[in-house]
Amino acid sequence: MEHFENNAAHIARCITDGGVALIPTDTVYGLAVSPKHPKSVDALFKMKRRPATSNLPILVADLHEISELGLEINWAANALLRSHLVPGALTLALGFSGDARANWLEGRDEVAVRIPDHKPLLEVLQLTGPLLVTSANIHGSPTPSSVHQILAQLDGSPAICVDGGLLEAVPSTLVNCHGDKPVLEREGVIPESEIRRVLDVACDG
Repeated sequence: MEHFENNAAHIARCITDGGVALIPTDTVYGLAVSPKHPKSVDALFKMKRRPATSNLPILVADLHEISELGLEINWAANALLRSHLVPGALTLALGFSGDARANWLEGRDEVAVRIPDHKPLLEVLQLTGPLLVTSANIHGSPTPSSVHQILAQLDGSPAICVDGGLLEAVPSTLVNCHGDKPVLEREGVIPESEIRRVLDVACDG
């Protein structure tokens, strides 16, 4: 069992070498893989029993990486990304600004992306680049709060497990900004009222 302390380089190397990592985030435990390793992505899907047609969310280290992914940042996305909610437990579904995109994003019309408010995880992301990260649970089930509960549930074992103690099983809030009007698709850590407050200020401005 690993811990984040002074281990960012080791954890990042495991992921970039093609391993599936079980890691704590600022919300729930997640399973992380590098998008550059298709076999690792397949292993993650099997580990969660997640349908292959269900796309994986992306974690990035900063706003610059979101732009590099070729994602369209409209007025709503810009307001939320530049608010006090980011970095944090806010996931945005974004469309693409054009046809140019990385090979591993081919076939997608939109992606869910988030910048976590978790310093050790950000250190890993700065070393790896964008990662595909999804909640560490069997698809359709609640995410357990501890590493041991997660490992007992998954089909298979991650290459590396990072223990962050007990985490509340509350996911990030998901706002779809792929369109003219933002839509709250999942209320999680951040309440709907806080999302509306940020967007209302942007509209008034």
